[in-house]
Amino acid sequence: MLKRLRWIPVLLLSAMALIGCAFQSQSMERPIEMVAYSSLTEEEEQLIPVSPKDSVVEKVTVNEDLATLLGSSYSGKEVYSVTFNHTETPSVGNFVVYVDLDKKTVIGKGFSDK
Repeated sequence: MLKRLRWIPVLLLSAMALIGCAFQSQSMERPIEMVAYSSLTEEEEQLIPVSPKDSVVEKVTVNEDLATLLGSSYSGKEVYSVTFNHTETPSVGNFVVYVDLDKKTVIGKGFSDK
C-alpha cells in the first residue's frame, strides 16, 4: 500500500507538466515578421541582407492603390505591413509583405514607393 502512495505525487507532477506544456504551445504565436518571411521565395529571401527580425511591422489601412495589389475586398480594411529594412534599391523602395489581421495569412507582397 505504501509503495502505491509514492507514485501519486509523481503522477500528479507529470500530469501538471503535460497540461502546462499544452497551454504554452497554444499561447505561443509566430511573430508576424516570421510569417511574412516564411512566405518568401528564395529570390525574395536574397533581398534581405541581415535578418527577418530587421523589419518594421505596422497596422495600415488599405487605400485604393494598395487595394490593387491586395484585392478590392481589402479596401478600407486594416492589415499588417512588414517592411524589411535595407532592401531598397535606387529604383524601388523597401520590400513589403502584407499579412491579414489573423496574423497567419500573407495577402500580398511588393515594393514600397520611394
